[in-house]
Amino acid sequence: MADLNGTTTPSCAICGKTDGNIKRCAKCHTTHSCSRDCQKADWKTHKKSCAINVASASAASSTITNGTSTRTPPKNLSVQIDKPFTRLDSGTWLHDRPEKDVYKLLIDTFRLRLNDDYNLEAINTDGSVFAGERNSLPAFRKFLRKLESRQDLLPPWWNEQKKAECIAAGMVGAPDWSSLEAAPKKSDILEHYGDSQMPMQMRMLGERIYGRGPGGQDGTMMLSFMKLTEAGELSTETLDMSRMFNRS
Repeated sequence: MADLNGTTTPSCAICGKTDGNIKRCAKCHTTHSCSRDCQKADWKTHKKSCAINVASASAASSTITNGTSTRTPPKNLSVQIDKPFTRLDSGTWLHDRPEKDVYKLLIDTFRLRLNDDYNLEAINTDGSVFAGERNSLPAFRKFLRKLESRQDLLPPWWNEQKKAECIAAGMVGAPDWSSLEAAPKKSDILEHYGDSQMPMQMRMLGERIYGRGPGGQDGTMMLSFMKLTEAGELSTETLDMSRMFNRS
């Protein structure tokens, strides 16, 4: 709830109460409760999104010290793009990359979202390995159709032929990394790319495609912050990310 000055008033995640002793989660600092009973009632739902919030904050803060990025360039990609979070905000994260890199990143963005939907909301996505299919091709086709409906997210060279090539890149079969028979977790993505921010970037792209973040989380504030880090517009001291992202 916002007051007349546009300031957001914290509200209880269970009952919606805004007055009294409203407290925020001590771990992620994003969700509020008005009592111990409400906190307990919300914990089963909140604990998984809480883990994502804490992990995202940790990934961001670990790369920002004295206003300087110490981020390691991703592995297993042909090209590294500059200021990826700025590009996410402008819708050009997939632009200016080699075709094979785009195919790979789309497959991994899709597969990470499958895992997030299962782990955070117990969703076994239809047409995917989580629903018992041999591979996730039907769900991936649906993902690509949704992506194509989001204006300008895809690079200018994308067409039906490139779409077919992207699908073929996922049909190579295990143990190839991009196989749609596999369902890599966040830890697998981290290990493969060697970049602590890659899962965050993929989740933010997924949010642009699906219209909501994993578990219903809103990554708008985090994206704005990461853009500031790329522009060098931050304090010269190490930042406490968990306190900065106090979302109600």
